[in-house]
Amino acid sequence: MATYARLDLRRQLRDRIGMFFVVGLPTFMFLVFGLGSDDPIGSGNVAMYVMISMAAYGAVTATTSVAGSAATEQVMGWGRQLGLTPMRPVAFVAAKAAVAMAVAAVPVVAIFSIGAATGARGHWTDWVLSGAVVWLGSALFAVYGLAICLVFRGPNAAGIASGMIVVLAFLGNVFTPMSGFMLELGRLTPLYGYVALARFPLTDGHLPVAGTDPLWLPVANVLAWTVIFAMLALWGVRRSRART
Repeated sequence: MATYARLDLRRQLRDRIGMFFVVGLPTFMFLVFGLGSDDPIGSGNVAMYVMISMAAYGAVTATTSVAGSAATEQVMGWGRQLGLTPMRPVAFVAAKAAVAMAVAAVPVVAIFSIGAATGARGHWTDWVLSGAVVWLGSALFAVYGLAICLVFRGPNAAGIASGMIVVLAFLGNVFTPMSGFMLELGRLTPLYGYVALARFPLTDGHLPVAGTDPLWLPVANVLAWTVIFAMLALWGVRRSRART
């Protein structure tokens, strides 16, 4: 399993297009929207607020991509080839999970480092807690990637899952602060709870435009979407087995 995980991790990191969307694009967006933004927000500044958002976007893009590729491999028949090897399905899943979290750590470390070097400010606990939530919380979108690819099935399923992340980021208050009806709608989307929870150590739930989110709201959002994605993935697995 360890050998497979190392090889797969190297393959993921050598994918220049994939790494651009995982690291390059979120970093560019942080530099555009967050660099020099020293207005106060919560216990830090806007630069840190944007930094957390972009690191979260990069992390979920990573876990979605890796998990989506794993599901596509299974659906397209590579799993049957894997069955001819000593590697058990549980080991395959564990290896893919390890790779997904390792790749997700890359944008988190890169963007947090750039933020620290360019003026992002916050209490040290904000840095530690937000970084931990961004990284660990991105595992939810590994489940999302599996679910979407198992439901849609086919070589383009991973692309669909990654493309939907962009839409969910806009709806989830990740790229630009929302208010009114769009904010209320956004609170129901999966990226909203995850990113709001990551920002919570910095903002204590206060929103840039208007309003405050109590801690239970992002927690409930994350738990609800975890259940939904897990059920979709389970349904996709059962459907796949029924056809073989």
